[in-house]
Amino acid sequence: MDVRAIMKQAQKMQEKLQEEIAALRVEAASGGGMVTVTMGGNRELLSVRIDPQVLESKDAEMIEDLVRAAVNEANRKIESALSERMSGLRVPGL
Repeated sequence: MDVRAIMKQAQKMQEKLQEEIAALRVEAASGGGMVTVTMGGNRELLSVRIDPQVLESKDAEMIEDLVRAAVNEANRKIESALSERMSGLRVPGL
């Protein structure tokens, strides 16, 4: 077992995973699509869309709840996607 070869393979896998994470995008909605957010794999919030009808209600608390729910759902989706990718990783030779 060549430790250097294993370490090199592990580094390549880590780089590939980081690229996949950077490219990952998820979308989540709340309130039946009244609020939709897009989040990157690094958990950066990329966009927030709020249906204009929601804004007409002028109910700040409801809007805050919808945004929070959509962001939390996007985080769950990111976590799930990352868990799937991590579970498939295995360094050959180990």
